Amino acid sequence: MGNDLNSKWISKAVIFLSSQTISLFGSSIVAYAIIWYITLKTSSGNVMTITILCTFLPQILISLFAGVWADRYSRKKLIIYSDLFISLSTLALAAFFMAGMTSLNLIYLASIVRSIGSGIQAPAVSAILPQIVPVEKLTRINGISSTVNSVMQILAPAVGGLLLATVGFVYALLFDVVTGVIAVIIMSFLKFDKGKIPDEPVSTIEDLKRGVRYAREHVLIKYILIFSCVFFFLVTPAAFLTPLLVQRSFGSDIWRLAANELAWTIGALLGGIAVALKGEIKNRINAMAVSCFAFGVTYAFLGIVPDFFLYLIVMLLSGIFMPIFNTAATVMIQENVTEEMLGRVFSIIQIIISVVMPLGMLVFGPLADVIRIEYMMIGTGLLLAVLALYIFSNKSILMYAQGQSGDQDQ
Repeated sequence: MGNDLNSKWISKAVIFLSSQTISLFGSSIVAYAIIWYITLKTSSGNVMTITILCTFLPQILISLFAGVWADRYSRKKLIIYSDLFISLSTLALAAFFMAGMTSLNLIYLASIVRSIGSGIQAPAVSAILPQIVPVEKLTRINGISSTVNSVMQILAPAVGGLLLATVGFVYALLFDVVTGVIAVIIMSFLKFDKGKIPDEPVSTIEDLKRGVRYAREHVLIKYILIFSCVFFFLVTPAAFLTPLLVQRSFGSDIWRLAANELAWTIGALLGGIAVALKGEIKNRINAMAVSCFAFGVTYAFLGIVPDFFLYLIVMLLSGIFMPIFNTAATVMIQENVTEEMLGRVFSIIQIIISVVMPLGMLVFGPLADVIRIEYMMIGTGLLLAVLALYIFSNKSILMYAQGQSGDQDQ
């Protein structure tokens, strides 16, 4: 019986991770294709800012409700319908471009629609793992997920660059449509308990208020949310402006833009493998702080290095810490938040990212047309290092996190 149960959760995890990996692969190709298309066509920080706003701002509004939906309705259906919605919007964009309608406004519109789909899907994806994976296996599975996703994202820039350079932007879009349909077919085979669904008739707004109240009153989760606000604001230049940095400082060849993404993803792959092999991160707050400090140092160096290949090495080293940071934060939430609140807490995290990163682009995007991006990398890198040192020195955060970890170990 033990082996049977063991094989059941493993098969469910394989189905889920396979579906999400394929979906991510196609979406990543489109994301790279859009960024490169805009970079090569305009080389404008303002245009890049508009694109990023269209990619993230719609998630803010939809995320207010997506977390409630993920706790109230079938997470599997939400994921499937969202994938189909995103695929249809991408297919529409491809059709317009094939008809010769290549306005940037169409890219903005497609980004908005895709953002809505992603906003609905994200809380359900994050909340579903504890339903199919034993709690003691969450760190290892999240590490494996990060590793597999990194492999796909190593392939995505290569495939995206190849499609863009050979057959063009439209076929990169169509590739995402195909992978989206495949992901939906695989996801349809996943069977699992729906979990705790509230029976009492409560309005969506009231459910949302309960989630916000829960996050505010849960000390550890509140610390993570505040930390995330500052962190994601400061990583905005590194997340979105490095293609412009490469194009302006090292050259506009597609292979350089692809290498920029590839170096980061190889680093993330190595970090994901390390997490998966270790299988456990005992002090997760410390792991997040160490990762934050490493990001700060490496981002500052990205603004200093004069050689492109040295730049790629620093980018790779930075990427190593992303799976450590993400896994530590995700598992801490998955272990410490009750199942019926998971969707809402993850939606709050998504709202934070959707708000602070566009705010960051409103600040850093226009600045990129006024001052060198390297200066922004140095400044935000140093501030990230200071943030990490603050976490290390804040005894109340560390003591509370250790207390929670101790409770989990018992």
